[in-house]
Amino acid sequence: MSDLVVIDTNQMPWEERVIEPTGDPVFRKELFADPDTGMQVRIVRYPAGILNPRHTHPCAHGMYVLEGTLVTHEGSYGPGTFVWFPEGPAMEHGASAESDVTVVFITNKPFAIHYQPK
Repeated sequence: MSDLVVIDTNQMPWEERVIEPTGDPVFRKELFADPDTGMQVRIVRYPAGILNPRHTHPCAHGMYVLEGTLVTHEGSYGPGTFVWFPEGPAMEHGASAESDVTVVFITNKPFAIHYQPK
């Protein structure tokens, strides 16, 4: 039996989620979750101008930019750029004001998000 997983993301609908502190939408397509490690792979799209405010994660995660510009607390990154966020430090990320950003989002273990007080 093969463990190969093949997903045609073009056939998947976008799932809308809400950024808790702001009520802004973010969209995702769940691609894979490893039941042994909790590692996850998603495609995530932030609409233009939407920023996920200061938060932390109990996991490290990476974002590979497919389209648009990923804006972070440390700079902005275009298509073809891979950004790795270590576990623990506070961060922000989202889309530039000019266009949506679409990324492949990968975690190294189960995902959770904890927003920082303003």
